[in-house]
Amino acid sequence: MDEKILLDEEAKLQPKPLSQNAFMAFWQRIWRWWQGVWYGFSEKHVKLAGWIYKIAFFFIFSMSVTVLQYIGFVALPYAFGLDLAGTEFMWPNLKLTTIDGKDICWNILGYNVSRNAAGEVIIGGGLGYFLAYEITVFIAQCINFPLQRNITFRSHGNPWWQAMWYFIGWVLVSLFCNAINGLWMPFAELYVPAAVYNLLVTFVTGGVSMVIFFFIFLIIFPDVDKTERSKKAKLDAAAAKLDAAKASGNAEEIAKAQAAFDKAALAYEIALENKKVFHSEKAISSAKSLAEAKINGYHGMKNKLAKYEAELAEGKADASKKAELEKNIADTKATIEKVRNEALSAVASRDEIVPVEEAVIQEVKSAREKRAQAAA
Repeated sequence: MDEKILLDEEAKLQPKPLSQNAFMAFWQRIWRWWQGVWYGFSEKHVKLAGWIYKIAFFFIFSMSVTVLQYIGFVALPYAFGLDLAGTEFMWPNLKLTTIDGKDICWNILGYNVSRNAAGEVIIGGGLGYFLAYEITVFIAQCINFPLQRNITFRSHGNPWWQAMWYFIGWVLVSLFCNAINGLWMPFAELYVPAAVYNLLVTFVTGGVSMVIFFFIFLIIFPDVDKTERSKKAKLDAAAAKLDAAKASGNAEEIAKAQAAFDKAALAYEIALENKKVFHSEKAISSAKSLAEAKINGYHGMKNKLAKYEAELAEGKADASKKAELEKNIADTKATIEKVRNEALSAVASRDEIVPVEEAVIQEVKSAREKRAQAAA
């Protein structure tokens, strides 16, 4: 092959340099290894990889905000002080008695006032803990929502509509979790240390709500292909009604059917745009990441070959070891050629896919701007 072509190809296969920081470089190597494993798997199992991606990121983000909640449950009650900790706030405040004769209350909202053995108010209950709980969980959801929307589910739906339903879902899930917590938390408060109590509250609340929220997310962040098909079916139905109205000759019915058709047409147009943007962004991300993974794999094999050749060049290997090294070198060279061709193919695909998909995204953006201007 022409030397210039080889140099050009090698220039295309240059990996991103590792960080000069040893700690960062270590994690970059881990990430490069993982990219190779992940894209090798996802190429063979597309649908399964999609579900693993969603579940993994959903779990990571949910656990991250759960840790944040624990910190809030532990620290924030102290910010409200003993006055609020000693202020009783409970609903529906149903009285219960433990088997050893202690009085407790079952609540959906609010917590018992916590007291030590001497009967003095301590931090960890009352209105102070209730406010700390609700504020912490609300902040956690404000962080969780955009992460799940933009990264886990890659949604392009109406963010205000989705946020509204997320808020409603959060309120309902919170009431449900509070009702469950009300069955065991009064007992835990009496019999377990404060740190363990907060840990239990965090993971029971977080665990239950995490499972419920996953299915809520599947509803408010629907699959773009299913949404597009649903809107298309509604558009077809509206078109049939409009044709029927025109056939009747009734001006009022025609006007109503036309308005319904225009609304359905706009909804379908938006769904189709969301579908285009979603698949274009996914294609760009996949093409770039796959090319990077293949490039890193190629250079990993080159480093492996250099290591074998350096060991052989030392001349310290016995006959058996020398034969093994020579075989490893021959096998690695054969593998390198295959990996190199795969990397070049991935780079070529990336360079072809990215401009096309970026043009699609820009086209949708322009169409939306024109529609917004027309509406104004």
